[in-house]
Amino acid sequence: MVPRFCVQCGQMLQERRLQGDHRVRRVCPACGHVAYENAKPCAGVLPTRDGQVLLARRAVEPYLGRWDIIGGFLEHDETPDAAATREAFEETGLTLVLLDLLGIYTDVYGSNGYSTLNIYYIARITAGQPNPADDVVELAWFHPDTLPDAMAFPNHTHHVLSDWARWLRSSATVQQSRKRL
Repeated sequence: MVPRFCVQCGQMLQERRLQGDHRVRRVCPACGHVAYENAKPCAGVLPTRDGQVLLARRAVEPYLGRWDIIGGFLEHDETPDAAATREAFEETGLTLVLLDLLGIYTDVYGSNGYSTLNIYYIARITAGQPNPADDVVELAWFHPDTLPDAMAFPNHTHHVLSDWARWLRSSATVQQSRKRL
């Protein structure tokens, strides 16, 4: 969301380029406060089992009814790994152990237009059975070749799932090499 008014004094912000800055920023003409538009941190998790990933069908906007990677926004006092496991438990009832950091991706959240910084982990289930809850209406397992086309947040989720499939192939290669030893 692009701020229109100064949070310090309430004056309407103006766009201008600050000295030494290559971007146009929103600046308060009265007090000089700069309203930086920083990305909101999010964390997600890809529970993986038998070459499949668990995805969630969204029960809320944005992207109501589309498949999504399990995850959400970090709380103010939370680390990304704690947020990923908390979101997984809230949305699925599953307890997970994080195996690997898959990657970090940027996007824009829905019609609000604010930037997100999305941190994704590969995980294994340690307890529980998948049960949709919170803002999820359905959960399902997908192989890399049967992933749904209509994904939520398509600017980055397709990249995440492509990276997950690559991780899965490399993980399988390592497992095969260990069996030969």
